[in-house]
Amino acid sequence: MKLSIAAKFNVVFLSIFAIGFGAASAVTNYLLQENAREETLQSARVLMQSALAARSYTAAQIVPLLETRLKYEFVPQSIPSFAATEQLGQLLKQYPDFTYKEATLNPTNLRDRASDWEADLVNTLRAKPALKELVGERITSVGPALYVARPLQIKDAACLRCHSVPDAAPKTMTDIYGRNNGFGWKHMEIIGAQVVSVPMEVPLRRASAMLNTYMLSMLGIFVFLFIALNIMVHYFVTRRITRMSRLADQVSLGQFNEEEFDTRGSDELSALAQSFARMRSSLASAMKMLDE
Repeated sequence: MKLSIAAKFNVVFLSIFAIGFGAASAVTNYLLQENAREETLQSARVLMQSALAARSYTAAQIVPLLETRLKYEFVPQSIPSFAATEQLGQLLKQYPDFTYKEATLNPTNLRDRASDWEADLVNTLRAKPALKELVGERITSVGPALYVARPLQIKDAACLRCHSVPDAAPKTMTDIYGRNNGFGWKHMEIIGAQVVSVPMEVPLRRASAMLNTYMLSMLGIFVFLFIALNIMVHYFVTRRITRMSRLADQVSLGQFNEEEFDTRGSDELSALAQSFARMRSSLASAMKMLDE
């Protein structure tokens, strides 16, 4: 099957566009996905900093106020980890898919016991003491979520007063939490991890919407260019070649009295038309001389 110049042009143009459209879609999707991940990671780190702020505030300002009382009574609210968990718990009531947990392998408060996947994070941090932060993704009931985990390490030897052996711990503490959990900790040991988990659904949905909008815009621009270029090709190329072909047929049949071809212009087709006009005149003169 023979294809016209316009058809060949369209085949090439559509092929180039299809390749470019696919490549642009892949690159844009990758960049938007990475941006969504970075946005989620930023949210997770903000939550982590909130927890660290609650810990620091409790240790620096609440514990000194309760110093006398703490000599006779264990007050859970004076423990930085307890304060951070409570503060984040109140904050995240408005964001139930966000979580913060001080996941511990052997916790005093059983609510802090690490689940299986959290225990894997703790063991990874224990195996790599130099690792200050662990970032990853997991699948939850509400879709993919990004987590940030930082080690909980016993850097203050004073903490061991409540966590070495049950007999050394305040009786008011063992009355609340019992004598079976939260003991046997060692100085500089990584006993758990601060774990923040943030859902990625909203950033990913926004990235998908942006990708669709961008690709539809590209498609609209392509359709406009496709129509515009086809009009230009028809007006400047195929229309002129078609007329030149028709005149060439007439000349081949000895018809030299048809309309003159427009030879104005300085492009390649105009040069071809001028050459054709000269050839036509030469043939007409030659045929006239033969007739004489």
